[in-house]
Amino acid sequence: MHRPLIRSFADLSPRRFDRARPLVTLFSGGLDSSYLLHRLTEAGFTDVHAVSVDLGAGEGMEELRLVADQLSVTLHVIDGRTRFAEEYVRPAISAQAVYLGTHPISSSLSRPLIAELAVDVAAGLDASGVLHTANRSQNTLRRLNGAFRLLRYQGQYGTPYDLDPVDREEKARELESIGLVHMSKRIASIDANLWCREFESGILDDPEEHTVPEHLYAWSVRGGHPPEESVEIGFEAGVPVSVNGVRFPLRALVEHLNHRAGAHGIGRYSGLEHLPGGQKVMELREMPAAELLLKTYRHLETATLDAETIREKMHLEQVWVREALEGRWFGELRKASQCFIDSCASLVTGTVRWRLRPGSAETRSIVAPSPLYVRNREDWERESIRYDG
Repeated sequence: MHRPLIRSFADLSPRRFDRARPLVTLFSGGLDSSYLLHRLTEAGFTDVHAVSVDLGAGEGMEELRLVADQLSVTLHVIDGRTRFAEEYVRPAISAQAVYLGTHPISSSLSRPLIAELAVDVAAGLDASGVLHTANRSQNTLRRLNGAFRLLRYQGQYGTPYDLDPVDREEKARELESIGLVHMSKRIASIDANLWCREFESGILDDPEEHTVPEHLYAWSVRGGHPPEESVEIGFEAGVPVSVNGVRFPLRALVEHLNHRAGAHGIGRYSGLEHLPGGQKVMELREMPAAELLLKTYRHLETATLDAETIREKMHLEQVWVREALEGRWFGELRKASQCFIDSCASLVTGTVRWRLRPGSAETRSIVAPSPLYVRNREDWERESIRYDG
């Protein structure tokens, strides 16, 4: 039997928490997580551990240390980049993990790993619980809570923002009053990892007007004039392994393509994503490597798998995506659909050569060692007649 979720700041009362016992919080360095640390120290918690998981965002740790030092909490920075690439991005590529045809999923992949690593830290500290800072309008809430539940974490967990939302202006004002003046400059919430940089909230709340300031983009920079170039991506058994014949570990390959494809302004997405009650919220992102890798996989899959197998797989892809979206990464159905997808992926080997130019990517070559495609239609027609009947 799990203890009741943490859903409000009132739930952090002395009746439920020993102020001297270790308490773990997930910490991104953003407005919400910094404000929670502030509230905890104000409430008298004396052994707070802020866990930040490095998933390859490529951004510095200076602000994390600044906030942790200012609030006298212990900072834990965990390198999760390789695990994230191998255990979460890799299966997302073969699952063609795209939300309703609009944008590749991202936070649905990172939240289970963050939760698992936080549980490990909490177990090592004998902490009383793990807090996160997702709001009711963020799908992260059910993804993190779902991960903790399926991991059978026995401590207390949840977010005080669930029932106690705090305005961004109030958070920034209070943090500025204790010396964290940089928080007042946050105009949007940015969630980043090696697979995606995502923007939401703040000035981007309204789907009817959601122009992203160009300075927020870091990978898909536009306005330059990079020369056209040819990029060939190689896959082996469903895993991307090379760019232009040079082999890379998956993590390095994704990072390489983010900047190489991003230099051509490729990989920007926008779309609405549902909340549990059926309402929709706006999410915008840049994912240059994801755009090329997902399309490359589909081309090679089409070259190597029977059409009926692909049709059935496309149905299971959305089952896989739904389970990840709804916080059931560690659930039975996501794992079962993964088995079918992995079986298909074992045949997906070959290369796709792309022509990159500003704002576009076009195929120039699709090569598979055991292809189902026809290279000469007239020869094929003559051969098929010979064996017909």
